[in-house]
Amino acid sequence: MTKNNLHAMAEKIENAERLTKQDAMTLMDSNDILQLGRLADRAKERKTGQQVFFNVNQHINLTNICVSRCKFCAFSRDKNDADAYAMSLDEVLEKARSARHLGITEFHIVSGLHPDLPFEYYLDAISSLKQEMPEVHIQAFTAVEIDYFAKIAKLSKRDVLLKLKDAGLGSLPGGGAEILNHRVREAVCPKKASSNEWLEVMKTAHSLGLKSNATMLFGHIESPEERIDHLLTLRELQDETGGFQSFIPLPFHPQNTELPELKKPTAFESLKTLAISRLVLDNFDHIKAFWIMLGLKVAQLSLLFGVDDLDGTVVEEKITHAAGAETDQSISRDELLSLITEAGRIPVERDTLYNVIRVYNNGGQGVPVET
Repeated sequence: MTKNNLHAMAEKIENAERLTKQDAMTLMDSNDILQLGRLADRAKERKTGQQVFFNVNQHINLTNICVSRCKFCAFSRDKNDADAYAMSLDEVLEKARSARHLGITEFHIVSGLHPDLPFEYYLDAISSLKQEMPEVHIQAFTAVEIDYFAKIAKLSKRDVLLKLKDAGLGSLPGGGAEILNHRVREAVCPKKASSNEWLEVMKTAHSLGLKSNATMLFGHIESPEERIDHLLTLRELQDETGGFQSFIPLPFHPQNTELPELKKPTAFESLKTLAISRLVLDNFDHIKAFWIMLGLKVAQLSLLFGVDDLDGTVVEEKITHAAGAETDQSISRDELLSLITEAGRIPVERDTLYNVIRVYNNGGQGVPVET
């Protein structure tokens, strides 16, 4: 990228002009990571100023047994494997109760595609959690899981979502998108929902008033152009529905997967991807750094590269740790506050739907300001 091209790009961003695919590829070709960061930070400030969001959430993975067995996944198991599991409803509730004292506001539930569990099991899990802790928002089931439920229950995707919503589902996570490209999915995850099926679930969910996130798993076999096409596909659907809340780029972790020869994306590549995501996805309000996969140091640095959300406390993440993540499986509210304030940002505790719970002033050390 020449300086003139970079200057032209900066002008477009300053004027809040939408970037074209060619513009995005120009950014992708640049190695001027500091300038990319400055541009992304400017775009972020127009969205949320100096604020950085987080929530207090708990992850619950109902089962690791999965018929898909994607090549990039180290979490999934066959049902006869020694470490395969499927939680009973009592175990699900006990897991939920174990985090009650933390003041969690969200259950984040994603799992494998179990060959035998009926759709009613998932409905019961949601309704039981809602009855046990009605104040906690339930963000559950990727679009891939919703597509699978529709197939095993012989229902439409719309009917599946309606039944889950009636049971207490509040929103959808963004997982399962991987790379929205037929070549890539055929190579690494041929047994799971196609790109069109993933998009159809999200479009349907948004039409029913269910908000969702969106993800991108990067750094495996996809090309730079396929990453950009993924972003543009999401941007197009967001133009239509407005139902996406945040975008979460996820760096691939190769350990214990079927792609062990690949290397985990570097910090440089991760920060570049986060920055470009902020610049391309002009209709997404939030770009999230999932610290579990990025590591705390890179996640903190990403707050200067267009990121305005650090996810949450998590409480026992299993999927990425199965692939060799060396981060802790949870983090405290105080640790999140420190990460944000050290970066010169204002910590804002939110609920799942980005309603503000409290803004922390005095460097994050003072009394929360109720808003």
